[in-house]
Amino acid sequence: MKRNYLPIVIFIPLLGLSYYAGFTPLLLPALFIIISLLTMALYYKDKSAAVTGAWRTPENRLHLLALLGGWPGAIIAQQKLRHKTQKKSFRYVFWLTVMLNLSAFSWLHTPTGISQLHSTIFKLDSYIAYSDMSYTTRQYLRYFTGFRVKRPGQLF
Repeated sequence: MKRNYLPIVIFIPLLGLSYYAGFTPLLLPALFIIISLLTMALYYKDKSAAVTGAWRTPENRLHLLALLGGWPGAIIAQQKLRHKTQKKSFRYVFWLTVMLNLSAFSWLHTPTGISQLHSTIFKLDSYIAYSDMSYTTRQYLRYFTGFRVKRPGQLF
């Protein structure tokens, strides 16, 4: 296993544990997956453009997606495509975005972060409840924004 995959190997179980322990809603892992897939696609597009000499994706856009949670997909794409692995300035900013994202994820587990997350999810749930979406769509969205409830006697 390449050492660059280590943050993903550590983070994915922590993300699952965070949901399982009731700290974060299922929406968070879903967003990481969706943004990572989008980031991988953008890296693929940029690599293809680099090979053919076409218009390239701005590095700022790649960094923004990494910062928003797409860094696992970015790491996978960088390693699989051998893309953006040599330029030191890009790598420095990229790993900075990873650290900022992990810091924000850690903050969600502090008393202030938990309070802010619950407040935000409550507002989102209120919007979903009073929107003109179909009943099925509202149910799916409420499922993803719900926190896992611990049962009495459960360790987590």
